[in-house]
Amino acid sequence: MTSRAANIAERIAVLKQAAKERILILDGSWGVMIQRRGLDESDFRGERFAAHDGQLKGNNDILCITRPDVIADLHHQYFAAGADISETNTFSATTIAQDDYRLSLQDCIDINLEGARIARKVADEWTAKEPHKPRFVAGSIGPLNKMLSMSSDVNDPGARLVTFDQVYQAYREQVQALYEGGVDLYLIETITDTLNCKAAIKAILDLEDEGQETLPIWISGTITDRSGRTLSGQTAEAFWNSVRHAKPFAVGFNCALGADLMRPHIAELARVADCLVAAYPNAGLPNAMGQYDEQPHETAHELHEWAKDGIVNILGGCCGTTPDHIQHVADEVRGVTPRQIPDRPKALRLAGLEPFELA
Repeated sequence: MTSRAANIAERIAVLKQAAKERILILDGSWGVMIQRRGLDESDFRGERFAAHDGQLKGNNDILCITRPDVIADLHHQYFAAGADISETNTFSATTIAQDDYRLSLQDCIDINLEGARIARKVADEWTAKEPHKPRFVAGSIGPLNKMLSMSSDVNDPGARLVTFDQVYQAYREQVQALYEGGVDLYLIETITDTLNCKAAIKAILDLEDEGQETLPIWISGTITDRSGRTLSGQTAEAFWNSVRHAKPFAVGFNCALGADLMRPHIAELARVADCLVAAYPNAGLPNAMGQYDEQPHETAHELHEWAKDGIVNILGGCCGTTPDHIQHVADEVRGVTPRQIPDRPKALRLAGLEPFELA
């Protein structure tokens, strides 16, 4: 075993042991914190993209290259607030998503590499400072702006803007760069289309088959509204049945809902999933101006109830949450026993997407 492989294996073992001992804490929103910095177009361009054609402001992922100091500072803030795990700032760092900004493949690779390296450096600094509470890096793999399961044209149910192979390749490039940058686990998050998620899973598993070290996979879907279904139409149990073949380290939901509305779906996953269950809801629902009004103590109170009732192993925050929210959550669940993973009997479990032949 190489020294790098040994380091990876050691960190994964420590992560899994920590998950047995306590409820792990993920960081909060990156978008709201970056917005608070009041960055302008020049911050997003830096030297590398000074002459780039088109606006780059709003492309938060590119800050891994042009303002690494801002990204490192946010990792520090979340770790200081009590986070065990911080995500790389690479939510949209695929060639498909970045095509809106006309960025190249190399640009996307570099965003992922630098995003992972920044997070790795900060996590290692906090682990050295507080060895009793090691810090970890989750490689953020977000949804695409193009879906495989749903038509791009209301008048043509078969219309698609991308193929499975194109989505697979985009995720493969991202996963490889995140791995090279030093992440501890992959976080496929904010999943609206389960088929897109399957392309990301396949990319990870194929790279591992080709010799890349195996890292834990965390899969986080999104229940889009009160219907209790993902955008591609699946219930919580159906979603789990679609992705359980990946043998994930954790599964859960994030975004779209606040903690009060998300709870029943997390409880359902806690019932059916034989792995860790994770959740990072929004700070409530947005107001008329698109802002989130739920205060840190309110979010923390809701998530404390989840923890007390034994339905979660990992908690964090999504849209509207800040380091203050994360600190309150960490304080509220400290010392609470994490959910016990159930031993589910073998049985036929369906996702609702299986083809059946009529007799």
